[in-house]
Amino acid sequence: MLRRRLSRRHGRGPSIIDRVTVVLTGADLTLAEVLRVARGDERVELDAGAAERMRAARAVLDGALGRGEVVYGLTTGVGAKKTAAVDPARVAEFNRLLVLNHRVGQGPPLPRDVVRAALLRLANHLASGAPGARPELAVALVDALNTGAEPAVRSLGSNGIGDLSANADLAAGVLGDFELAAGEGLALLNHNACSTGHAALALADACRLLDTLDVAGALDLEAFAASLTPLDPAVEQARPYEGLARSAARLRDALAGSYLWQEGSARNLQDPLCFRCLPQLHGAARDALRHALGQLAIELNAHQGNPLVVPGEGARVVSVGNFDVLPLAAALDLVRIALAPALTSACERAVKLLQRPFSGLPEGLALEIGVPEDGLAEFGIAAQAIVAEARLLAQPVSFELVSVSQAEGIEDRATAAPLAARRLAEQVELGARAVAIELVVAAQAVDLRGCAPLGAGTGALYGLVRERVPPLAPGEPVPQDLEPVVQVVREGIGREAASVRVEAVETAC
Repeated sequence: MLRRRLSRRHGRGPSIIDRVTVVLTGADLTLAEVLRVARGDERVELDAGAAERMRAARAVLDGALGRGEVVYGLTTGVGAKKTAAVDPARVAEFNRLLVLNHRVGQGPPLPRDVVRAALLRLANHLASGAPGARPELAVALVDALNTGAEPAVRSLGSNGIGDLSANADLAAGVLGDFELAAGEGLALLNHNACSTGHAALALADACRLLDTLDVAGALDLEAFAASLTPLDPAVEQARPYEGLARSAARLRDALAGSYLWQEGSARNLQDPLCFRCLPQLHGAARDALRHALGQLAIELNAHQGNPLVVPGEGARVVSVGNFDVLPLAAALDLVRIALAPALTSACERAVKLLQRPFSGLPEGLALEIGVPEDGLAEFGIAAQAIVAEARLLAQPVSFELVSVSQAEGIEDRATAAPLAARRLAEQVELGARAVAIELVVAAQAVDLRGCAPLGAGTGALYGLVRERVPPLAPGEPVPQDLEPVVQVVREGIGREAASVRVEAVETAC
């Protein structure tokens, strides 16, 4: 169950409600909470019960230390140094150097919201008690979130079997001279908080993009004067994919009241596939996103390290490989693969609207037939270039294999989860720009076709576009800046324009 509490800020009057606080239990962190903390700077607290579980787990490790047991990363080195014993008198120094010696990341820093998402995921990971860290360590991470003390975390150098180099930047930047206990250096390194946090934000953005793609596609149908028979409810009944049904329903909602529902409005018996297969294309992407969101929900609260501390009766420390996040990495690959044809088809619809043989409108959507002006024709090339980049990002990465020579051949696996998340974020950003072009082209085609009325959702979306980009005027150049349209696509105009009920982001796709 989601646990939250109201936080009150003192000194500005009595009982002024400031914001909702996310309480970390180690077991119920949600994507919605990640978004509120990472992008809304919402406050975070460590649950009292979680602190007790952490102490119980820590007692298991302390017991192993007291009995002189050999435990990986607790009494030994790590990787190739797994057989080297840690001097009990140098535990704090060993753990400090373990973190610092993994600070080998390269390249530009991760965005602030990704760093905050990673900090939240790591604090929740520790709160579960499974890594055996002390509550004080989780509190230090929570304090960093609440004070905005996000460190610079370099984006390159982790292969997804634990985000080691990124985690080292994260830990060193937040903790400073905080003295680590035995095993806590490994607990801070051997997890996938950075790639999981990045994946959470990218998946949320992908859901918003797909919502906008639905309504933009519906506006394309009106701009093209396309047939609406592919939206017949019998289609999804005969092919019962959940994503197909949801996308078809959203398209129908967006087109409610549209002129296209009137008899004889369609120009063709069958339209090109990029128009006719809209619900199938978007439905496949929706199903892929739903699967990935399910994997993410598990990873936000799962143990992602080694070893695993099991307290209670039969207390023990188990050597595991839970830092292998292939389920999430592969799901991110699937999302990019499924988004690529949706974006490609959006581009193709825009290009066909720009071409007189397909649209029946002036070439390039110029104001008249036969004039020498290009109209919006060159936007077709820009869209194709942007979508080509987005499509290239769909290449799967989770099957990538590193050299088996690392750490005496033991570290012979990789998931490339950080790359999988980063590529999805990049693909979504490119997709927002492609959709902005699609919307400007569709709005111009609607103006030239002159058919009315537009649907409830498509009409609202058309209005949003026209508030930012006016129709093409005689003798005027094309719009020089589509950034205002890109921004509204990023912010998720799809739900509002389609007049559909806003749902929790975890179930949106």
